[in-house]
Amino acid sequence: MADLSVIGDFVVSLQGRDKGRVYLVVKTEGDYLYLCDGNFKRLSSPKKKKQKHTKPLSAGSPSIGEKLKSGRQVFDSEIYSALKAYQVQNSNKKAED
Repeated sequence: MADLSVIGDFVVSLQGRDKGRVYLVVKTEGDYLYLCDGNFKRLSSPKKKKQKHTKPLSAGSPSIGEKLKSGRQVFDSEIYSALKAYQVQNSNKKAED
């Protein structure tokens, strides 16, 4: 599949009851992504979703991605803040258009 997401990328859900929700990729395993938003889906129980049911966004959090890859501790609040900052920035861009 061409749309390969990596740890630390932001993705949006395309299918299911969480359609439209933005997540951070915390783990990849074959065709599956493990997703977290720091609020409803926490690091302790990430959402398992097929990659074909997500769409990668142009943004991500390289700092959180590096921490996850190296095994350092990441807090749900960090993920929540990164996603919130992305959503605020994205809504500001839409308002300017």
